Amino acid sequence: MNIEVSCNKLSHALNTVSRVAVGKVTLPILNNVLIRVDDKKVSLITTNLDMAVVDYLPVSSSENGVITVPAKLLTEFVSNLPKSETVKISASDTKVQINAGKYSSTINGAPADDFPELPELDEEKAVTFKLGIDDFKVSVGQVIIASSNDLTRPALTGVYFNTLDGTLAIAATDGYRLAEKKLIEKVESEVKAIVPTITLQEVLRSITDDVEEIEISFNDDLVRFRLGEVEIISKLIDASFPDYQKLIPKNNNIHLELDREELIRTTKLAALFARSVGGSIICEAATPDTFSIKSVANEFGENDSRIETTVETPGRINLNSRFLLDALNAITDSTVEFHFSDHVAPALLKNKNNDKYTHIIMPLNS
Repeated sequence: MNIEVSCNKLSHALNTVSRVAVGKVTLPILNNVLIRVDDKKVSLITTNLDMAVVDYLPVSSSENGVITVPAKLLTEFVSNLPKSETVKISASDTKVQINAGKYSSTINGAPADDFPELPELDEEKAVTFKLGIDDFKVSVGQVIIASSNDLTRPALTGVYFNTLDGTLAIAATDGYRLAEKKLIEKVESEVKAIVPTITLQEVLRSITDDVEEIEISFNDDLVRFRLGEVEIISKLIDASFPDYQKLIPKNNNIHLELDREELIRTTKLAALFARSVGGSIICEAATPDTFSIKSVANEFGENDSRIETTVETPGRINLNSRFLLDALNAITDSTVEFHFSDHVAPALLKNKNNDKYTHIIMPLNS
């Protein structure tokens, strides 16, 4: 096997794939990156058995072959080479020779026979969607904050891709809050799939400035994300996601419009005093036309900040300050719609100018 490639391109590709290479005592081969050359098509592949990353590398010349090399060592070696150099990699048996100008190294590789086979989607049965990369980044970022890391509830450790009434939406919940974002309208295909949060985090990290569109394909147990020359293939979470539409309140009777920046500032001030009480803050709408956020900490004192707004129905609700700040940071409009009923029903936050993003927060005991 031989390849000749720009050091800059090789370093970028190795940084992309090497994050997935993990040390497992029972399968040390997973520490390696597989380098495959097949008819001038060069691919770098890593996997942790749940997820695989493939980067198709443009090269100036190549000779067919396949080898696996310790991912961390190869990545760090190449990253320290001058980016202007051309790197030549050749393999004979399990010895991998690397040359770049006056720099050279020999790395002990391993045969590809023990490297796990990559899962493949059935292209004919796959359901595929395409989305602008900026919309994808913003949308996933808005939703992923509500996913859980509680492994005893696997369905909540991912983001639910689902179609409803011809719209593709994504949703996540940890049982205390819920975020939903409508991605694509007027879709013909249907999907109901839970993508692991860790997979989506890897997809976000793999996005580069030259990528304009992402292709997402689903089949029964796999999802594939295509980002230019990079593919990320992951198992789906085999669990049932809650019927979250039933969790979104429809009859809140307190409706407020608040300046987002002022609400963030007010919440941050209250959060300073709420640290010793589990982040609990009191949100209260009062006539005439005042919304306040209060927090009381016996050790430090108390805080009471007010925002002027139109209040038709008074009421109050206790919320977690961190959850409220997460929701406000995910909202993109300058004006936030804040809806609640009492200290039992969840609060609902959304952008004033569109209904594509919805965030609900369960109240704390008063």
